[in-house]
Amino acid sequence: MNTSKSEAMFAEAIKMMPGGVNSPVRAFGNVGRNPLFIKKASGSHIYDVDGNDYIDYVCSWGPGILGHAHPEVIEAVQKAVVDGLTFGAPTERETKLCHLVNECMPSMEMMRMVSSGTEAVMSAIRAARGYTGRDKIIKFKGCYHGHSDGLLVKAGSAALTSSVPDSAGVPKSFTEKTLVALYNDENSVRELFDNNKGEIAALIVEPVAANMGVVPPKEGFLSFLREITKENGAVLIFDEVITGFRLSAGGAQEYYNIKPDLTTLGKIVGGGMPMAVYGGKAEIMKCVSPVGKVYQAGTLSGNPVATAAGIKTVELLMKNPDIYAKIDGNAKKLAKAYEEAAKKNNIAMTVNQVGSLLCAYFTEQKVDDYDKATSSDLEAFSAYFGKMLDGGIYVAPSQFEAMFVSAAHTDEEIQKTCELILK
Repeated sequence: MNTSKSEAMFAEAIKMMPGGVNSPVRAFGNVGRNPLFIKKASGSHIYDVDGNDYIDYVCSWGPGILGHAHPEVIEAVQKAVVDGLTFGAPTERETKLCHLVNECMPSMEMMRMVSSGTEAVMSAIRAARGYTGRDKIIKFKGCYHGHSDGLLVKAGSAALTSSVPDSAGVPKSFTEKTLVALYNDENSVRELFDNNKGEIAALIVEPVAANMGVVPPKEGFLSFLREITKENGAVLIFDEVITGFRLSAGGAQEYYNIKPDLTTLGKIVGGGMPMAVYGGKAEIMKCVSPVGKVYQAGTLSGNPVATAAGIKTVELLMKNPDIYAKIDGNAKKLAKAYEEAAKKNNIAMTVNQVGSLLCAYFTEQKVDDYDKATSSDLEAFSAYFGKMLDGGIYVAPSQFEAMFVSAAHTDEEIQKTCELILK
């Protein structure tokens, strides 16, 4: 596989950008390689600048549920571009997309559009604090909610009552109101509420933890979170930046039949363009400016091109519910291939799969929390990554990222992938 052009481009990029990339997960340092530079994408394939063709299971980190460059989405974008790229003023498309989101997720009675998942989460937490008049929030170890200062934390003491910054440049004072619980551990959550009576504004969770690989909630865990937040007057926030519109048209909240107070959605709601949404109960959202006292703004929020892409994407998902059965079924085929390969080659591996999300961990342990996920053999993952890439399969260059299946993946491509896994 020739990658000479990618190597030359990376050598130039590293002079201008930290690590040569605009997001750390794009760097291939964890797998001992340099990143590929992509020229174009279509359907289930991406093509690098050297002309190499890969079956893509990264799908732009999730939003490519219809596949790349879906013709109807591209047509909608092209029509919108002719009228202008940005107005900084209201458009009818914003309201239309809100209605579509509300139809899919009735819990989102009122919402606000922003430009990134980080911005959506940051704003949702601010709204929850403004609504409750409280300062503290609970998050879970291993759940990622963007790179805003208050959420870049790791667990503190054994009692899980304090947090320290997980990134340089974040003052401890920014994270001292962020409490860290253990995902899938009800007792850790109960302890935090007991020790901080009347002080917790919100609990935020990825309903399926998809930033430590893929870790599904234990049976009853999400129901427990719904009940304990109600009991304590705290806002339950579902971070559905990854699961929204991917597990079902109604996201994880439909999939698990749990109604949160607030929800955050990511790029999938903009058809893969830079766009995100947060919203939920009208009484909470009415705390947001200009109606309420919680300030949040954005010149590019509800961008006319992004909303055009989002409307078409959501409409296609709503009109074609069979998409979900197809992508879920194909994810199951891949999961089965990983399990068979592990037995055949005597490899320590466990596979988690929820809908069209899956992750093969190089560990014998059943992975149901962050600590078990991080028990994975990273050298084994690196060797696996190289084998897949050299075989024309593009997966995330990290053990702790999800594998995404799209509607564009054909039966033949799934079979080819399974055959490579089983080699």
